[in-house]
Amino acid sequence: MKKLALILLMAGAAIAGELTGKWSGSFAQIRDDGTEGNGSAYMDLKLTGTTVTGTAGPSESQQSPVSNGKLVGKKLTFEVVQGDGRPIMKFDLVFDGETLKGSANAEQDGRKLAAKVDLKRRQ
Repeated sequence: MKKLALILLMAGAAIAGELTGKWSGSFAQIRDDGTEGNGSAYMDLKLTGTTVTGTAGPSESQQSPVSNGKLVGKKLTFEVVQGDGRPIMKFDLVFDGETLKGSANAEQDGRKLAAKVDLKRRQ
């Protein structure tokens, strides 16, 4: 039983370590008419326990801090405060060890903003 607990603990630590790093990919904004506007996304994340910190933005040079970040199982959630009057983006992603996929949502002036996010680890 102790051996099984140790194996599970080590597996969890391995997955946690895999989240820490640099990620890049697509950020496809979903417009009001249902069409998508393609853009890029870049994240530099660090996982400590279940707490996620780091930065996110459209490129490596345009980054904003991640807040309220958590990884529970495979579910990664966090917020990005962009500043300059832009809305807080709320991310809801799935981490499978190789990719981060999911959605980003915000609200500004009564309008709901949404995007599909698809990232892979940078080499």
